[in-house]
Amino acid sequence: VNLNKIALIRNSRDTTNPSVPAHATMCIEAGADGITVHPRPDQRHIRASDCFELARMLTVEFNIEGNPMAGPRKSGRAGVGDYPGFMELVKAIRPAQCTLVPDGDQQLTSDHGFDLKRDGDRVAPLVAELQALGIRTSLFMDPDPEQIRLAAQVGADRVELYTESYARAFSSGTDLEAVFGQFVRAAEAAAEAGLGLNAGHDLDLHNLPRFATVPGLLEVSIGHALTVDAIRMGLAEAVRAYQAALGK
Repeated sequence: VNLNKIALIRNSRDTTNPSVPAHATMCIEAGADGITVHPRPDQRHIRASDCFELARMLTVEFNIEGNPMAGPRKSGRAGVGDYPGFMELVKAIRPAQCTLVPDGDQQLTSDHGFDLKRDGDRVAPLVAELQALGIRTSLFMDPDPEQIRLAAQVGADRVELYTESYARAFSSGTDLEAVFGQFVRAAEAAAEAGLGLNAGHDLDLHNLPRFATVPGLLEVSIGHALTVDAIRMGLAEAVRAYQAALGK
């Protein structure tokens, strides 16, 4: 479960309510397998301090995702600490998994995977740095078999497939089989390269059961849709519904 939207609601009032750790506990008690956060330099939702709090209390896998090139930034909000830089934050916390994402400061959300033909030489030493600390490292990738193979060459343990194109095709009914086939081929390329397979972005209760049939899928990270469903059905019930959609 991605908790960014819980933090976004909290930050709209600059209070401690809703509590990010308390909602993490609710998700875990309802059966969530792990907790994901994506702390951005502007700390618009998850803050660096949230990451440290979660690291102290979590009993399940902790996945921190973000842009490894994001450097330190002073906080402009009263009561909010500075952003230490993504790599410094992750190295201090040492989560079970770190997902590297090539997003810029001005993006509302992640909208593309790494181009490792261009960026592979910069990404490889970052992957090695994280792995030396015992952190499983995943790269956010488009469903492109050639790029997936490059992810293995730069040393990644896993890839997280960017699933927005699948969600859009599922919703519109346009080219769904062709788009789904792209993800199957990407999954096959990951397996052949020895990479574990994660996925995320715009997955919801409607499109998740079909996507869960992608071969070798180990993990999905879902935040926005689950939070919206939680408003309607309650957080614990929403978590259970997503587990059911995965066939658990």
